Amino acid sequence: MTRDDIFADTFHWIALLDRRDRYHHQARQVAGQFARSHLVTTDEVLVELLAFFGAQPASRRAAASAAVRRILVNPGIEVVPQSHDTFLAGLSLYESRSDKAYSLVDCISMQTMRDKGITHVLTHDEHFEQEGFVRLFR
Repeated sequence: MTRDDIFADTFHWIALLDRRDRYHHQARQVAGQFARSHLVTTDEVLVELLAFFGAQPASRRAAASAAVRRILVNPGIEVVPQSHDTFLAGLSLYESRSDKAYSLVDCISMQTMRDKGITHVLTHDEHFEQEGFVRLFR
């Protein structure tokens, strides 16, 4: 992986898709700044994204599904597949950080970032900073 690899957290995708999100404008600006970067995300992040839109009206659910389909075929975005190994790696971090409020998806994301040597993350979640990563939203 190169230094241009950036991890895209659920926060980023929601902020980009949801025009009512308080970070929507900033997410669009940040996406423009890193348009030439190679983005990495995970199946688990996309599951969390769709879960966020799950209780919303059908039109918003459809827009979220369409966005995920675009992400999956975008050559500039690598979607790391969910596997039993990624689950177990995330579970191990989750168990070792019982003093933190990390979600399992965040733990899987952090382990994926470590595995790929990624240091920068499109998120506002301070948990990533607690693990030594660089948040690109402030």
